[in-house]
Amino acid sequence: HRKQDLYRHCGTTCQGVLAMTRNTLRHLRGFTLIELMVTLAIVAVLSMVAVPNFTAFQRNSELSSVANNFVGAMNTARTEAMKRNANALVAPTTGTNWADGWSVFVDVNRNGTFDVGTDVLVTTYPALPTYLTATASANNALFNGSGYSFDSGGLSNLTITIARNDVPAAETLEQTRRIKVATTGRVRSCKG
Repeated sequence: HRKQDLYRHCGTTCQGVLAMTRNTLRHLRGFTLIELMVTLAIVAVLSMVAVPNFTAFQRNSELSSVANNFVGAMNTARTEAMKRNANALVAPTTGTNWADGWSVFVDVNRNGTFDVGTDVLVTTYPALPTYLTATASANNALFNGSGYSFDSGGLSNLTITIARNDVPAAETLEQTRRIKVATTGRVRSCKG
């Protein structure tokens, strides 16, 4: 009864509007259950592929970041040594454990250790996360005023190994970085 009243007042124009409204409503229904299930299945498969790759990317990124911090510290020490024509060292913050953090300083009194008030502290680096270990072939890295790498016996090479301790044995080599300091003072980072 209401449609007839509407037709009387509007004429053919209202019939077109009502037809458009019916057609529009057909297209605004939403998703069917099958479409939703197919979409969820595709998302599940894609996430199963992406999550392991993301984990490997994250681990690689963390190792590269720590290795780059060591390389940066070595290059900073070498630059400070040449700039000041004095010995500069990169040494563990506490004792001989590199994983506890490390410092770069100019060794003004040439005793091989950092002395507050005498030596010049250039920068420090925080401790590594517990799932990373750092071992070195020497207790510190010393650069002389010419930029060469020294130890108490003269020219020396240094290798610092950074490894993850939370990966299976088969992945250990892949999750290891080595920082190598040549006697010439050249610093490089190697994978594995």
